[in-house]
Amino acid sequence: MTVTVNRSRKRTWWQLLGYLARRATMAEVRSYQSIYRFTFRRPRVPAGAVGFSYHQPIFAILVVFIAVSAVELVVVDLIARRWDHVRIPLLILSIWGLVWMFGLLCGMLTRPHAVGPGGIRVRYGAAVDIPLGWDDIYAVSKRKRTIQEKEPTVTVDDHGDATVHLRIGSETNIELKLERPTPMRLPHGSETVSKVALYVDDPKAFMDAVRHHIG
Repeated sequence: MTVTVNRSRKRTWWQLLGYLARRATMAEVRSYQSIYRFTFRRPRVPAGAVGFSYHQPIFAILVVFIAVSAVELVVVDLIARRWDHVRIPLLILSIWGLVWMFGLLCGMLTRPHAVGPGGIRVRYGAAVDIPLGWDDIYAVSKRKRTIQEKEPTVTVDDHGDATVHLRIGSETNIELKLERPTPMRLPHGSETVSKVALYVDDPKAFMDAVRHHIG
């Protein structure tokens, strides 16, 4: 049995506002970095490692959102052309939304999971980057899970072991069991977890790469 818990830490209003401002700023910066890497074909894969994508289940949805945002930009320009005081702010907002969506997609494309001589690098776009050395990993297995939409990112089972679920859509299909509870930085804050559940588009190739390095 797995117990779902909300492990978010209580913050004062000022702390919450500061946290949200920092997170929004970093998300904006990373979005532009991702677009740059996509444009110049510079994915973040460590030397000697192999990258594994995880965007396929939501790729079509993201492309549709980007296309809708582009159409919206044209529509806003046509409808509000006579009123510059309305048109210009709406165009700025529409352009920002379009760039943000494109940056989100580029973050996934340029920051794949990676398996290499140094271990496994777990990614979730530009928001999550978890380096795990082989000495940190006890076992790697294929394990498909369907996660409920409202289930928190981190859950704790009856044994007190915490798992972070980096789901794509509502699924994960790889589980990393760690040698010991390990602290890691996540978008909502620092967590100490014993397992990492993630999604890869090709779990068989991912497992083959793991076996290549651990024998």
